[in-house]
Amino acid sequence: MSVRTFLLPDLGEGLTEAELVTWLVAVGDEILVDQPVAEVETAKSLVEVPSPFAGTVAQLHGKRGRRSTSGAPSFQCHRRRPPPGRNLLPGTAIPTAKRTGRRKKQVRAMC
Repeated sequence: MSVRTFLLPDLGEGLTEAELVTWLVAVGDEILVDQPVAEVETAKSLVEVPSPFAGTVAQLHGKRGRRSTSGAPSFQCHRRRPPPGRNLLPGTAIPTAKRTGRRKKQVRAMC
């Protein structure tokens, strides 16, 4: 497992800061890719911030009501590797034959 730090992304339209409204996760929670982890408010809207990776939340940076700038740490996550054959891009080869001395058959993921 590796620890990844998620930085607050650019929320668009030249907005460089946002106020943390609420965390949608807690330390120790298992999260998935694209799962909303926080609600932040910019000068123009309330936005849910999704996670770019899956794993276990290790640390939350920032407190409710505090402002953060784009690029500031948002949270840290113990990232786990996906099981073999999961989260593959379309066209990725997946070995399907067991080790019997025969040639491995390749199947293309159609996700």
